[in-house]
Amino acid sequence: MLVQNDTDALVSIDMPAGPSEVLVIADQTANPAFVAADLLSQAEHGVDSQVVLLAVDLPAERLEAIEEEVDKQAKALPRVDIVRQSIAKSIIVKTATVDEAIDFSNDYAPEHLIMHLEHAQDCVAQIDNAGSVFVGPFTPESCGDYASGTNHTLPTNGYARQFSGVNTQSFQKHITSQEITAAGLKELGPVVATLADCEGLAAHANAVRIRLREMQ
Repeated sequence: MLVQNDTDALVSIDMPAGPSEVLVIADQTANPAFVAADLLSQAEHGVDSQVVLLAVDLPAERLEAIEEEVDKQAKALPRVDIVRQSIAKSIIVKTATVDEAIDFSNDYAPEHLIMHLEHAQDCVAQIDNAGSVFVGPFTPESCGDYASGTNHTLPTNGYARQFSGVNTQSFQKHITSQEITAAGLKELGPVVATLADCEGLAAHANAVRIRLREMQ
């Protein structure tokens, strides 16, 4: 960011990215082992990773099954020491309905959103804020990182409300141009001059009015 702020350096970055995060929405059709594996795949990034499970009307025994899987799988991981610290700061949020879970997710705006839902595909249209969405039980976030085609440089820390993930447009510079005809300026000019007057920018208004007078 320091280099980017030097305009002579001609360097641009995609976005300020923070700690990795995942939000998993799971209903009673979810496989506890799959859910646990998805939570852990982000927890291993670093001790500051953020892991959230939205449990949609899950009974206590299903939540216990997920927690047991997290414990069992974590102990088999080489980065278990990192996982212990990030999982300790993770949360489970209980919701009564899928709609309630999606509302929470849209407010949270996660970097990665994984949907273990019976009708996951039908819910995609309701997602307003997420870096990347992983739909259904056989779409682990790992595939987005390495093989399924989407970019894994994604907005974190709630920035998914304002930013998209990196894509080809992120590396393109755009220049706008405009040309106004005399007839067009007759239509636009008075509006532009009025707005310039409202801002107290008399020279802006003059650049329009001098042309309008010339056309009279």
